Amino acid sequence: MKYGFYNAVLHDRSLDEAIKVAADLGLDGIEINSGGFLPPVHIPEIDEIIADPSVAKKYLARFEGTGVGIGGLNCNGNPLHPNPVIGSKHAGDVRRSIRAAAALGQTRVVTMSGLPGGEPGATHPNWIVNAWNSAALDVLDYQWEIAAAFWSDIDQLAKDNGVKVALELHPQNLVFNARDIRKLVDLTDATNIGVELDASHLFWQQADPIAVARELGPLIFHAAAKDIRINTKHARLNGVLDNGFRRLSPDEQRTNLGGDEWANEWPKDSSWDFVALGRGHDAQYWADFIQALDDIDANMWLNIEHEDVELAGLPGLEVAAAVLNEARQLAGRD
Repeated sequence: MKYGFYNAVLHDRSLDEAIKVAADLGLDGIEINSGGFLPPVHIPEIDEIIADPSVAKKYLARFEGTGVGIGGLNCNGNPLHPNPVIGSKHAGDVRRSIRAAAALGQTRVVTMSGLPGGEPGATHPNWIVNAWNSAALDVLDYQWEIAAAFWSDIDQLAKDNGVKVALELHPQNLVFNARDIRKLVDLTDATNIGVELDASHLFWQQADPIAVARELGPLIFHAAAKDIRINTKHARLNGVLDNGFRRLSPDEQRTNLGGDEWANEWPKDSSWDFVALGRGHDAQYWADFIQALDDIDANMWLNIEHEDVELAGLPGLEVAAAVLNEARQLAGRD
């Protein structure tokens, strides 16, 4: 296994500083954001890297002698968004990331499956959570047709570039569990589309990430070390499908997700929260997770993704890396 962190948590620092943080934490690499919901802060020359091998070589030289490498590219977004201002841009970022990965000698691009609208002419995505009625299945049929066409094309591009695309099983996407990724692969006959196993979103859906790893096996291409904590007091009243978010106003600090879409404020009485590694599941759990992944691919990257709002970026990474390093030792795969 190889261990790193997703760099978005250090977008306020330079790439060289982020590399030093990884080295100081005893990690092997950094997963570089390359577009999608977030700008490619640490790889702004991505187009030049694709076009000119000398630029790619210069970029890679920044990692030489540090003991830190590139642990994949990440362009999480919604490439199937019905608003072309968002959907076309994010789809372009997926294609660009695949080509950039090839130029940098990388074999993994992380993204999301995306979510279309519910019918022709829609302007907003439509997430069907529980398709108990026939109309909901009609929507899903329409969405899967769009997804199959897009991902068939991406699978061929990935194959041509020697890259595998790992989809995060993330709710508010068409593919968010083990059944869905198998359906996508079956519909497209994909060979280069699989999963980035982010444990956090499986936890709150009450799925078992280790069971998912064993079920999907070689369809797992990449993984994220990210934890959650269920807040039982609130979850027992509102469940985990909780929409108690607050819309942030333009004069508040907020994150643009493309077009005129913005991240909302997390509920104060949330049913669950993202927490630093170890604050939801102990080191022994993560050791078992490592073992399950290592049984699939001993060279797989497992990267910390930090979104614990109670801990700032670097302190959060330090907590997570300490737990991950302990888990590596417990797993006997260090």
